[in-house]
Amino acid sequence: MVILLVALLAAAGVVWFLADDDTAEVRTQESVLPIGTGISQVRIDTTLYLPETGTPAPAILLAHGFGGSKDSVAGEAREMAERGFVVLAYSARGFGRSTGEIALNAPDAEVADARELISWLSTRSEVQKDGPNDPRVGVTGASYGGALSLLLAGHDPRVDVLAPVITYNDLGQALIPNAATTRTDLPGTPAAGAFEANGVFKRSWAGIFFAAGMGGAGLANPQADAPEPGDEEDQNADPPAPGGGDPTGGAGGGGIPGAGAPGQNGGQRQAGPMNACGRFRLEICRAYAEVATTGKASQATVDLLRSVSPVSVADRITKPTMIVQGEQDTLFGLDQADATARAIARAGGKVKVSWYTGGHDGGRPGKELRSSIVDWFDFHLRGNGSDPGSGFQYAVQGALRAQGTPSVRTVTAANYPGAASGAGERKTVPLRGEQQTVVNPPGGNPASVSSMPGLGAMIGSSSRLAGRMAIDLPGQVARFRSAPLDGQLLIAGSSTVRLRIAAVPGQPPGEGVFFAKIYDVGPDGVKILPGSNVSAFRVPNLPADGRPVEVTVTLPGIVRPIEAEHAIELAVTTTDQSYATPAQPAAYTVALAEPASLAAPVVPGSASSTGPPTAPLIGIGVVLGLAVLGGIAMIVLRRRRSDVDSELADVPLVIENLSKSYPGGVTAVDSLSFRVDTGQVLGLLGPNGAGKTTTLRMLMGLITPTTGTIRVFGHKIDSGAPVLSRIGSFVEGSGFLPHLSGEANLRLYWAATGRPTEHAHFNEALEIAGLGDAVRRRVRTYSQGMRQRLAIAQAMLGLPDLLVLDEPTNGLDPPQIHQMREVLQKYASTGRTVLVSSHLLAEVEQTCSHVVVMHRGRLIASGEVSDIVAGGGEATFRVDLPDRAAEVLRGFDGVSEVSTEDGVVHASLNGTPRSTAVAALVEAGVAVEQAGPRRRLEDVFLELVGEEASG
Repeated sequence: MVILLVALLAAAGVVWFLADDDTAEVRTQESVLPIGTGISQVRIDTTLYLPETGTPAPAILLAHGFGGSKDSVAGEAREMAERGFVVLAYSARGFGRSTGEIALNAPDAEVADARELISWLSTRSEVQKDGPNDPRVGVTGASYGGALSLLLAGHDPRVDVLAPVITYNDLGQALIPNAATTRTDLPGTPAAGAFEANGVFKRSWAGIFFAAGMGGAGLANPQADAPEPGDEEDQNADPPAPGGGDPTGGAGGGGIPGAGAPGQNGGQRQAGPMNACGRFRLEICRAYAEVATTGKASQATVDLLRSVSPVSVADRITKPTMIVQGEQDTLFGLDQADATARAIARAGGKVKVSWYTGGHDGGRPGKELRSSIVDWFDFHLRGNGSDPGSGFQYAVQGALRAQGTPSVRTVTAANYPGAASGAGERKTVPLRGEQQTVVNPPGGNPASVSSMPGLGAMIGSSSRLAGRMAIDLPGQVARFRSAPLDGQLLIAGSSTVRLRIAAVPGQPPGEGVFFAKIYDVGPDGVKILPGSNVSAFRVPNLPADGRPVEVTVTLPGIVRPIEAEHAIELAVTTTDQSYATPAQPAAYTVALAEPASLAAPVVPGSASSTGPPTAPLIGIGVVLGLAVLGGIAMIVLRRRRSDVDSELADVPLVIENLSKSYPGGVTAVDSLSFRVDTGQVLGLLGPNGAGKTTTLRMLMGLITPTTGTIRVFGHKIDSGAPVLSRIGSFVEGSGFLPHLSGEANLRLYWAATGRPTEHAHFNEALEIAGLGDAVRRRVRTYSQGMRQRLAIAQAMLGLPDLLVLDEPTNGLDPPQIHQMREVLQKYASTGRTVLVSSHLLAEVEQTCSHVVVMHRGRLIASGEVSDIVAGGGEATFRVDLPDRAAEVLRGFDGVSEVSTEDGVVHASLNGTPRSTAVAALVEAGVAVEQAGPRRRLEDVFLELVGEEASG
């Protein structure tokens, strides 16, 4: 079993750094180093990667995965050397050309070897030193190599920084999940941890790798990068790195002792004794035989596995540690990273944790994460770059489309809740379901299916499909389900639930083995098992009289957004084909204990990046299509770089000679030009069919102009232009999800932008909406006016520099229209700009500072509202002496049509400035209380476009 777990570690040691052809030169030196003396001496095969310049430099010791060799990590080593590090890659004892027996990272074997390699690095002139026999050195590796990095840091204080990837904390817990994950409350039953050796053996994973250790060829299928934000189009574009064909970190089996022809992939059949378990130490062989034949581990086996696991030293690791763990990993789950992070944090070490979409079942870290790992070393070994901090980030993978790859976003939180036992926020999800009877069939066969170990490694990124392959056999499963969720629940970590389990009376007292998992159930009934993972647990000492035992079960760690209208189903089975189950038939009852609910962990944070699903990847035709699209994209990007007018960088909007024509001779917009400056509230006016909405749609990049240009802050607008992120818009009605609340719609919209939550200004937007408690109701219950207010709030999220609103007051009552007027004016007074399309002329006159009037697609007037209204020269004066004022005004040349009405004098000034008329009135002893234009905007509008526009 131990062996197989070693192999699995190797699986994690997939090559995860790839070199570019056009990068810095790297020199290599091959050496076989003797380590130890006498009959205990082993010979370790190494390759030293040296940067062309910049030495002496810090060193990185790079360990490979089980079944691999130094060749398995050649691509990774070269990439780090290109970043200026001295990198030492080597084949661990028992692998490649290195001699010795495999001891699963035992302190006196593989760990001692690595310590000698650090000493050897201290003799190299190319390596930077912290003191005599003390090189400045970091250590990393995946799976088996990741565990070595932790063990080495715990045993050798010269290690300065480490980055273990998809590895384990305790091999015993990883391969034999045990009852320490449950707690019994029945008097007289063992306390938690008292039956640690009674775990459930993960036989499928163990068997796969034990077979590899026996000398058989490894799995030779390539493993792709796991999906990352923004790179879904080319996530599988990179060829496998040298030696990276084997998902276990080997290369088609060549690195496994006895596999293939002598010398294949640098491996060769080693001379020396072979036992029944391949090239493993005898005590490991015996431990595996025990667990494989009985399904249980003795205390001696548990102690052995613990002694070669990071759990034995993690509490004394204080050096900066970046832990990278996979969300698609049925071998080493997220709980293993939790345990390591907690121990190092308690010891006072700096810990950063990153969960990504891959793992042993889902692919190696992608380019962005690989770069982050090197950045970790760069800062902590050389002080380069900004401090990566000690926070937590996890990748959230969206739904898989019928065609194309899934979207991925990264959520970043300030702290890692797993670093403190019991820490973190939890959401309670009530479950429903009566007590149910389940049976364990004779021989444990047929068995339910939760996953196929190694499947993800074989089919690459398509491993997300594995979640649909779970099968729970009738009669062997108890199901409990929640009601459909009102909003999205993003589960990030291990949920817990309390169960009441009892043996059916009439059978001998004993114990039961169970497997718990949670499904994401869609409205159509389709179920997905996130991560394809289950929690196996054993309940001992079940009373023969049927009295139930209450247990708290920790479910598998997952990252899964459970969408609104989806339900969560808890399934508890008696069998699972990946595990060893009791051969004796038995029957049990399973029920929910109080509280009848699931406690789901959530880790709020900011979405730091996002990448939407892109082109489908089906057939050669699609591949060619992608190539064409890529070329077009490059052309568009080049054009965008050149389509920036730096002189207009501070101008919110400039439209020049804009036209839009449709087939049949229809011209919606004809040679339209106008400019909007910072701080303006501009009203776009025109009768129906004037081209207002068409103009706004071109402004938002929704349709393409026939001719002309639109520039926003100097950038030319086209579909998907980055500068569109500076515009908040509400054009042609709202598009909300009716089954979500108003607030949930706003938060979902903002999350889709990928921008930090704290930049959304939800409170301000919700205050503008004025929905009160209704914001928590589902949108399907909203009136048209409520939907309109919610749409305006959505447009204002993030407080954009340019706010574009199409008929924003539709559906609003007079008090709400008055409030909207104040909001828009205040918004513009902060240095932002508002463009409003409206047919309510009185509101435009009171709200807007400037106006553009359109008719039949053409511009017919533009300017300040006051200037346009006063354009006819008609003025009104409120004075104390109306008759005297009328006499004075009639004395001006050109002034006509002077009349008085209720203390107000009206006059057609015909070009005479109002200021001149006011001065003359004052000089004549007339007190002027008010002076302004006589016409309203409506009068001007009707004069400009004609009575046909009155509707």
